[in-house]
Parts: sequence; C-alpha cells; structure tokens
Amino acid sequence: RNRMNDYNPVEYKVNSNVRISSLDQPTMKLSGHKGSIYSLEFNSTGEALVSGGFDMMCLLWNTTGYCTNYNILVGHKNAILDLAWSSDSDYVVTASADKTLGWFHANTGIRVKRLQGHSAIVNAVDTAKTSISPIFVSGSDDKCAKLWDARMRRETGSLEHNFQVTSVAFFDESNTVFTGGIDNQIVAWDTRKLGKIYVMKGHTDTITSLSLHPQRTHILSNSMDGTIRSWDIRPFVTGKRYDKSFLGSTHNAEKGLLKCSWSADGKMVSGGSADRMVRVWDELTAEELYLLPGHTGCVNSVVFHPKENVIASGSSDKSIFVGELS
Repeated sequence: RNRMNDYNPVEYKVNSNVRISSLDQPTMKLSGHKGSIYSLEFNSTGEALVSGGFDMMCLLWNTTGYCTNYNILVGHKNAILDLAWSSDSDYVVTASADKTLGWFHANTGIRVKRLQGHSAIVNAVDTAKTSISPIFVSGSDDKCAKLWDARMRRETGSLEHNFQVTSVAFFDESNTVFTGGIDNQIVAWDTRKLGKIYVMKGHTDTITSLSLHPQRTHILSNSMDGTIRSWDIRPFVTGKRYDKSFLGSTHNAEKGLLKCSWSADGKMVSGGSADRMVRVWDELTAEELYLLPGHTGCVNSVVFHPKENVIASGSSDKSIFVGELS
C-alpha cells in the first residue's frame, strides 16, 4: 500500500488582511477637531499621537487598535500653530497665536506652565529630544527665537533676527538651534554664545518648517517656493551644504506653515501640501514613492511612526488619517 495515498496536503490560504501594524484597519480616520489641524507628532515610543490646530486645543490619541482619543489639552486663547513632545514623552509643549507657549502634562492634561516672553504670534516650537532637561526653542513673528527651560519662569536666551521666525529645530547634542523665516534663509545658532554659526541659502520664499534627520546628519526644510530641501549639517562640511530637493508639494494663498518630516530610518521624507495630497519621497533618489489621496483640504502636517511603517497626516479639513504604507 502506498503511504503517499494517506497524505493530504494542507492548503495554505493567503490572507490578504495580514496586518503590518497595530492599527485596527489599514487606514484610520480620526475626527474630533473643530477646525484646521496645523501640527502632529508621535511620541518617542509611537504609542501616542498629539494633534493641535485652529480650535485652540490639542487632542491626544492612542495609536493602536481604534486610535481612541484619550485626552484633551486646553488653555490657549488662539490657534495652536505647532507642538512637540518632551524627550521623555511625559509632556507636550505648544506654540500659539496667543503669543504664549504651553507646557502640558500629557496624561493629566494639566497645563503646568504658561510661558510668556514673545510679543507676537508664536509660529514654531521644538524640544531637545536627547536631553534629560526639559529644554526647547520657539520662533515668533516678533523676530526672535527664544530658548526655554520648563523649570524656569522666563526664557533662558534670545536669538535676535531681522525678520519673522517661522520655523525652528533643536539639535541639542551639538548645542545648536536652526531657525528659518521669511528671509528664506536657514541659520544655525550656538545656544551657548547666542550667536550665528553659519547660514544656508537657496530657498526663494518663506521657510515653513524644519526637521532634523534621525541621525542628525541633515536637516529638511519646507518652503513656500514649492520645494522641500535637505541640507548637510555635519560639522566638517565645507562649501555648499545644500543636498537635494523633493518636488511636487504645493503651497497656496492660505500661506500656511506646512510641515516636513523624516521616517525613523531616514530613508523617506514627507511634507504638507496644499493640493490635498500626502506625498512620500525616497530620500536617496528624491523619487516620489507614495501619492496618498483622502483629504479634502490642505495637508498641513505629515509625520512617520517611530517604530511601524505607518504615517499620519493632519489637514485643514479637520481630520487626521493614520495609515499603513504598504
């Protein structure tokens, strides 16, 4: 008797619903904001997402399962234009059009500090991501970028500019802050001497956002000239620091401060766009990898999950999409 006749091959069915993330669905739409969403950021573990916007509040979301909203941060009297997590993910700092910054405890929702010092709209804020100290930098229409320590009442330093400051990035390992503004330039500042180190020129319109590479070798800038550019910020570089441009995103008459960001491995970049599309580029070749529709308003902020192949976008249509990159 042939033993092979008793052998019943097991049929393996390919499950097309295999999940590559901890989201309940491949794409989730998060609703709750009553106005345009201007800024988003995942915390360092990727377990939480914070969003802020025109409705003067921040919403905190779980990033697994159904992406439930678990807290609200309130206290500002005007739109929240930018926000950032503290390095330990316990706090959120907000920049607002009410000329103040807020330092909120993420779990309790309590505003621990209301930081005053700017005399005009605060456009941008960024925290020191590797420092144990709760330090951050803000940029404002009062032509100043200010350095802060959440343990102090006032700013710890001020960087004077000739024009309005619309974007900031904190490179704390090298005591450097980067600022961009309506003069189309990116300036590197020494946070100890409060002086300029170097200037990077190339954009032909206002710089709306700055984002540091995960390895701190490059910085990404989004500009109203319709380009997102990367710049080499390694200390030994001589000559031109401009690296490459990523094309396709647009700005419109709203003149919003559209953000830009890197993936956790630095291999992809993305940025806001007025044409309602989410674009993701390959960092090496500058080729467009993804063109993601869905929003019905200007996409103001796009961020990558720090651990999973997931992207989140916030728009003027009051909605957030969190979805897997297949």
